[in-house]
Amino acid sequence: MSPQLKYPKVSGKVYRAVNIPEHRVAACKVVRLTPETTKTERKTLDKEIKVHAALRHRNVLEFISAVIVEPDGGSLYIPAVYMLLELAAGGDLFDKIAPDVGLGEDMAHYYFCQVVAGLDYIHKEGVCHRDLKPENILLDAAGVLKISDFGLSSVYKLKQTGKTRLLSERCGSLPYVAPELSSPEPYEAEPIDIWGSGVILFTLLTGSTPWDEPTKKSYEYTRYLTGECFNDDPWNRLSRDVLDLITGMLAPNPGRRTKINEIFRHRWMQRPSQIAEQGLVAIADKLTESLRTTGDLDIANANMVFASRVDADGDQIMLTAANNTQFTQSLLLFSQTQTGRRYTPSLTRFYASLPPADLLPLITEALEGERVKYKNAETTPDGVIRLRIGGFDKRKLIFKGWVELEEFERDDAQGAFCIMHRDQVRF
Repeated sequence: MSPQLKYPKVSGKVYRAVNIPEHRVAACKVVRLTPETTKTERKTLDKEIKVHAALRHRNVLEFISAVIVEPDGGSLYIPAVYMLLELAAGGDLFDKIAPDVGLGEDMAHYYFCQVVAGLDYIHKEGVCHRDLKPENILLDAAGVLKISDFGLSSVYKLKQTGKTRLLSERCGSLPYVAPELSSPEPYEAEPIDIWGSGVILFTLLTGSTPWDEPTKKSYEYTRYLTGECFNDDPWNRLSRDVLDLITGMLAPNPGRRTKINEIFRHRWMQRPSQIAEQGLVAIADKLTESLRTTGDLDIANANMVFASRVDADGDQIMLTAANNTQFTQSLLLFSQTQTGRRYTPSLTRFYASLPPADLLPLITEALEGERVKYKNAETTPDGVIRLRIGGFDKRKLIFKGWVELEEFERDDAQGAFCIMHRDQVRF
C-alpha cells in the first residue's frame, strides 16, 4: 500500500521549493487540477506556461520549468500544474507602499523605470500582460524589480513580421484596467498595458489608486475626465513633470495615449536617479521610509520571529544565502507563513503572540468598532480560521474580503499569523 502523503490543499498558490542537495531555492506556483477543470481553464494554463517560458529579461520574473500531474490517479502527487519560478525574496511591491502616502518620488522613479524597461521588452516579444498592478510587481533579493503573473497575458504581435492583431477578451483588475475595456469593441494591446502602468505610477506616488474603475460609475474618474480632480488631494501633491507623464499615460482615448518610446523620452524619466548608486542597504532604507513614518512597518515587521534565530551557543543562524542579502535583511518584511512556504501578496498582515482562537474575538471586536460586518468564522481542513467581512472604505466604496488566522511556530516563537485578503474584482 502506498504511503499516505500530506499535501496542502491549494488552488493557485505559491510555495517555496527547495533543492536540498544543490542548495537551490525557487518559487513553485501550484494550480490544482480536478475532473471539473474545464478545457478553457487548461488552455489558459498552457498559454501562461508557453508565454512566460519564452520571456527572458532582468525585469521579468524568470520561468524555470513546469510539471503537470494529471488527475487520473496515476501519481502519488496532488494533481496540479506545478510552475517553478525565480524566487522573489524581496516580496511584492504592493507591500512597500504606505497607504495614502506612497513611496516618494525618487523611489517611485527608480522602480517605475524598471517597470517600463520590463514592459518594453514584453511588448517587443509580442506579448500584452493585461494585469499590471503592484501585486504582480515583485522584488528579488537584490531589490531588482520583476514583472510576474502572465495568467491573463495574450500574444498580439508576430515578432518575425511585426503584424499585430486586436484583442477582445475582457480581463484584468478593475482599478487598473483601461476604459476601452468597458466597450464591446476589440481593442489594441499596447495601450492597455500603458494605462495599467500609469495607474501603477500614480499608486507608487500616492499610496492609492486614482479610482475604483475607469467608468462614469466612479465619482473619482468622472472628476478626472472633467479636470476637477487636479486641485484635490492626492493629485495636487504630484509634481508638474510626473503629472504630465501620468495624464499622458492615462489618456482616455487609447489613440492619444502616450507610447512606450515617448515614456522613455519624457523629461521625468530622463532625470538622473538619486537612488541607483546608493547600494542595497540605502535602497531598502528608502523603500521602507514611508512605512516607518506611518508606523505600518512596525505592524509588518516580524522582529519577534527573527530575534530567536540563534543556535544553542547563542550564534546567529544564517538564512539561505540566495535570500539573505543586505537588501532583504534591511527590508525586514516577512512575507511567509511560519513554514516559509506560502507567499501572500496583501498589505494588511501581522503576527501575534496569541493563538488564533484567542486572537479571533479581539479581531471581531475591532471589526465591530469600525462598523465592518462579518459572518461567523469557519475553519478549513488545514486548520486556518477564515472570517468573511465587508463594509465601506474611506471613499464610501464597498469592499469585501477575508480575514485568515493561521497558527505559526518558529524556533521559540509561537502565536498566530493574520492576513486580510481584499477581493480582487475582475471582469
